[in-house]
Amino acid sequence: MNYRKFGKLDWEVSALGFGCMRFPVIDGNSARIDEKLSAEMLYLAIDQGVNYIDTAYPYHGGQSEGFVGRTLQGSYRDKVKLATKLPSWKIEKTADFDFYLNEQLDRLRTDRIDFYLFHALDQQNWQNIESKGVLSWAEKAREDGRITHLGFSFHDEYPVFKTIVDAYEDWDFCQIQYNYMDQKYQAGRKGLEYAAERGLAVVIMEPLRGGRLVEPPSAVQTIWDEADVQRSAAEWSLQWLWDQPQVSVVLSGMSALEQVQENLASASRSGIGLLTEDELKMVDQVKYTYEGLALIPCTQCNYCMPCPEGVDIPRILQIYNDGIMYDKFEGSKLEYNIWVPAEAKGNNCVVCRECEDQCPQDIPISDWMARIHQEYAG
Repeated sequence: MNYRKFGKLDWEVSALGFGCMRFPVIDGNSARIDEKLSAEMLYLAIDQGVNYIDTAYPYHGGQSEGFVGRTLQGSYRDKVKLATKLPSWKIEKTADFDFYLNEQLDRLRTDRIDFYLFHALDQQNWQNIESKGVLSWAEKAREDGRITHLGFSFHDEYPVFKTIVDAYEDWDFCQIQYNYMDQKYQAGRKGLEYAAERGLAVVIMEPLRGGRLVEPPSAVQTIWDEADVQRSAAEWSLQWLWDQPQVSVVLSGMSALEQVQENLASASRSGIGLLTEDELKMVDQVKYTYEGLALIPCTQCNYCMPCPEGVDIPRILQIYNDGIMYDKFEGSKLEYNIWVPAEAKGNNCVVCRECEDQCPQDIPISDWMARIHQEYAG
């Protein structure tokens, strides 16, 4: 295993971290973890040098923390740093901070959380917990030993990310979605560099874009096949991240023993600045090829927003394009139905066409809203 600096801390983290959101399950039920197989996977990773384990309160229907706690009992707990997350969207009053942290300590069968994150921060969640004194509370939890290091995971635009980073001088780390397709999405490369400049370790989630980059279409695979060094599509994605000095650890939510073995082998070949200029250009070519497969020419300029009816136009168009680009219709359908709120879905469009007057790409947005909603939820 190769190890990397973890921000300003005097500790080195394994290049590969184990994300505990996608364990194998029984009968397709995400709340029924296949504990025997999952434990074998977790032990293999730790035995091979993985020292960062990432879980969260809601993972696997609330069962991930308990499973991880039971599995790490004994010597394995001391071999790793354990990260979990405050469910920030559940906080209604200041007392909830202690309620959830203490419940998580019980679930994880530990007296400390090595790396504690405020989960899924966007502008709304951040304003909610900040107004209830989350930073003062976290300082006290640090002082009494329940939390060792403090950070946050993020899902919003870069200006919000910068605001959160600047709001507190003692952040130790942050967690962002980042891969070669998401360089300008959410925090993006700007957020990666901004956090690293301020001494924060940066933990990477969704390095394979939820598995979308693992089985590329033929137009993309043809490009990978031309490389001098042959790698799987998954390894290209991981090596692109590990090549960057601002990246501290790359999380992978692995759901099969073979994935653990493959990612451990990839991590052993990782390093900063190892990709050649030609290889980096090849990754860019893959990105452009994926983008060329998009059906709707949306550039995410957001000129169409705000919609007077509250429809989240850019997000809906991106979800649909992703389904086409990565040939993942069912995944994009699930994302639309679960993560786009009812009041922001395409069926709320009243065909006023104000958005179309503002669209530089002349996209017939109203027609697409009706079509996408019909295909995904009709």
